[in-house]
Amino acid sequence: MIKPIKFVIQNFLISGLAGFLFLTIQVNAQEALYSNEFPLGDITITGGPLKDARDLNIKVLLEYDTDRLIAPFRKEAGLPEKASLYPNWAGLDGHVGGHYLSAMAINYASTGDAECKRRMDYFISELKDCQDANTANNPTWAKGYIGGVPDSKRIWSTLKEGDFSAYRSAWVPWYNVHKLYSGLRDAWLYTGNEEAKRIFLEFCDWGIEITSGLSDEQMQEMLDTEHGGMNEIFADAFQMTGDQKYITAARRFSHNMLLDAMAAGTDNLDNKHANTQVPKAVGFQRIAELTDDDKYTRAGRFFWETVTGNRSLAFGGNSRREFFPGVEACTDFIVDVEGPE
Repeated sequence: MIKPIKFVIQNFLISGLAGFLFLTIQVNAQEALYSNEFPLGDITITGGPLKDARDLNIKVLLEYDTDRLIAPFRKEAGLPEKASLYPNWAGLDGHVGGHYLSAMAINYASTGDAECKRRMDYFISELKDCQDANTANNPTWAKGYIGGVPDSKRIWSTLKEGDFSAYRSAWVPWYNVHKLYSGLRDAWLYTGNEEAKRIFLEFCDWGIEITSGLSDEQMQEMLDTEHGGMNEIFADAFQMTGDQKYITAARRFSHNMLLDAMAAGTDNLDNKHANTQVPKAVGFQRIAELTDDDKYTRAGRFFWETVTGNRSLAFGGNSRREFFPGVEACTDFIVDVEGPE
């Protein structure tokens, strides 16, 4: 049910130059970050249950109202409402929009679905409006900002000054914006969208600026709160641009609590939230790949070996109630009704 790349390229050539140019742009963008992975457009699924599942996934995704997903970003940017935001995940407003942008980019790259591309382009144009509005309306703290984090102004303007009270009372702000960072990166990575890349890098610059006044100790204190894969995002920005400021930021966003232990070959994961730790370690590995830093190499390798070799079950899960159990609690995998996240 899977066509090899030569047939896909033939189809693009038959369809005309535009299709071929799309393939070329996609390959160049994706190879800029992940040269060891083939572009999504190299494979076409022609039938069977995998295609049925893929098509159903796209059908469901297209039932969402794009303006409702964009609503949190417009709200925080002070722009007029086009549609009411979706009420689920209230308090974590905006993070689903980042996931949606990734989904539109990946499905367009995989299938050439025109509606996925239209929605991706529309989403990106709306985010640009939000970024411009934030920059104009709040130049002291929001130049380049786009997030849909509720009460963004209070959280980020005080965090910039080293006051974490609003940050701690909110629902994982960095985790939230990380999803949009990923969505913008994916829109460029999988489709070659240059506007998404520009917005992404301006957003990265905001992340550097908003934390520029924090000491190393304050950064580590801030990272005690779940923050997704922010170190990976800055590592990606470094590979996209070659600008050293981004790899410096990637290191500043690396949580020493985990980095130091993993690099020393110490498993300190008992009772820690699994979904918080995994993205940190992915970031360690990305930094290692780009810098040959031995500490990050050891940390990424030991985390992988520990979780896959000592803490994972046959079906791939490694936590219960979202947390890594200690050895004495391993029976929870059998008796607990709430398994891995």
